[in-house]
Amino acid sequence: MIVSVYLEKQNPLYTNLDVVKGKVILKVPTSTSVSQVVVKLESECKTRLTAPNLPGRSERQRVVLEVHKLLYKTLTVWPPQHMHGQVTKNSFTLNAGQYDWPFEFKIPLNNQCWQQTGYQPAVTFGGLQMEIAKPPTQHTKQTLPPTLNGFPGEAEIRYFVKVTVARPQFYKENLRAWAHFNFLPIEPPPGCRDGEAYARRQHQFLPETGPERKKSIFGALSKSSSSGPGSPPVGSLGPPPRFAVDVRLPNPATLTCNDELPLRILLKQLSERTANVYLQMLQIELIGYTKVRAHEFSRTESNSWIVVSLSNMAIPIGSPSDAVDTETAINPEYWMGNPLPNTVAPSFETCSISRHYELEVRVGLGYGTYQHGKDQLVVLPLRLPVRVLSGIKPPGELLKAMEADTVPGTGLKPPLVVTPGPSAPGPSHLNTPVSPSGPPPPQGQVYQQPSAEYEDAPPSYEDAVGQNLPPIDGPRRAYAPPPFPEGEPRFEGDRKS
Repeated sequence: MIVSVYLEKQNPLYTNLDVVKGKVILKVPTSTSVSQVVVKLESECKTRLTAPNLPGRSERQRVVLEVHKLLYKTLTVWPPQHMHGQVTKNSFTLNAGQYDWPFEFKIPLNNQCWQQTGYQPAVTFGGLQMEIAKPPTQHTKQTLPPTLNGFPGEAEIRYFVKVTVARPQFYKENLRAWAHFNFLPIEPPPGCRDGEAYARRQHQFLPETGPERKKSIFGALSKSSSSGPGSPPVGSLGPPPRFAVDVRLPNPATLTCNDELPLRILLKQLSERTANVYLQMLQIELIGYTKVRAHEFSRTESNSWIVVSLSNMAIPIGSPSDAVDTETAINPEYWMGNPLPNTVAPSFETCSISRHYELEVRVGLGYGTYQHGKDQLVVLPLRLPVRVLSGIKPPGELLKAMEADTVPGTGLKPPLVVTPGPSAPGPSHLNTPVSPSGPPPPQGQVYQQPSAEYEDAPPSYEDAVGQNLPPIDGPRRAYAPPPFPEGEPRFEGDRKS
């Protein structure tokens, strides 16, 4: 038998509330017994770190593995529902031929691993050593994270549709096929813009000097009498020129995937000057920090993307006749038309991986002349923490429903939910799901792994209202993370699932 799974979209990029549609094709050469054909929509977050050796011990380094099922939905496409009570598990027989079954799933807004009480250990092989992931002890309820790759064997977040053809014979392995797709989440609700966020650096150049005066027997006396605090050196043409460079973004400081930078760079003159100041070099770099955690161990990886890199520019900024406190904006054409690369993931936080960014702008200034060897050249680095957004706006119906606290299309309040258990608190809305170990944590809070005596936690309020909303009808950003290796995921749970 040969099984394959196809998605309706070619080179698909999905987001929250999208419907993943496709088809399963099974080719059967001869009559074969099959228990069932199950299609699953899954997202896995996997981290793998090597524990450091303790001082004075020569034991082999231990590998720590942590796996989270951020998304897990199943659909049995065969046998059909009306046949479930008519035959036993081992009596399904498929005749020779080709079979195909359609399927569809709706992607929720938030991750779901914090709802799962059951856990099957994930197994992988690192070289010749078998590695088993321990059950995770905490979860973070957040919007589903983007597809992430680029840290082979250490951290990854992948989305895929998996089909399993279960066969009743214990000596025959189940057949499987995968179809991977990239995922980019929607943005959080927009906040209020308030002024500008900025980074600032000041620099004072050396003063220009004129021709040296002739020495006299009174030179030392005149030098000592004319010099004092703040006085220019003898032979200078004026006070030392001083400037400030600002890098500004609308507050809160945000950038958008695959979009241009809404950046302003200003040069402010803080003292009088007698010569030109030149823009000699400009480099804009986005630096990403990825925090990877595997149980009690963690480390931070960094990536960088060069957006603009210009040198030997020799562009005059302002005029020597400008008054003190004059601000001159650097022409934005130098970075406009240079969007963020499509490999940049939006900022996110999930159970064991998080990503945040800084924008570094390096401004090279020359004073006096742009001739090499005669100018005064300084490079001022400025860094600004930024948040990168996906560029996919949340639907207006969702924002209105969350503001009105109703389920879209019904006008009704969301149902109340009581978590069972002797120590459970009172009823709670779906937007504050109850943790069995105590009061309901807010959005984005860490959840401890629930014990087996409790039922699954309810879905979040956002997912409850999102079930009645259509897919997002709006622009989609290009997103192309490094591809995953072909074939099945490196980490796999129950081999008969």
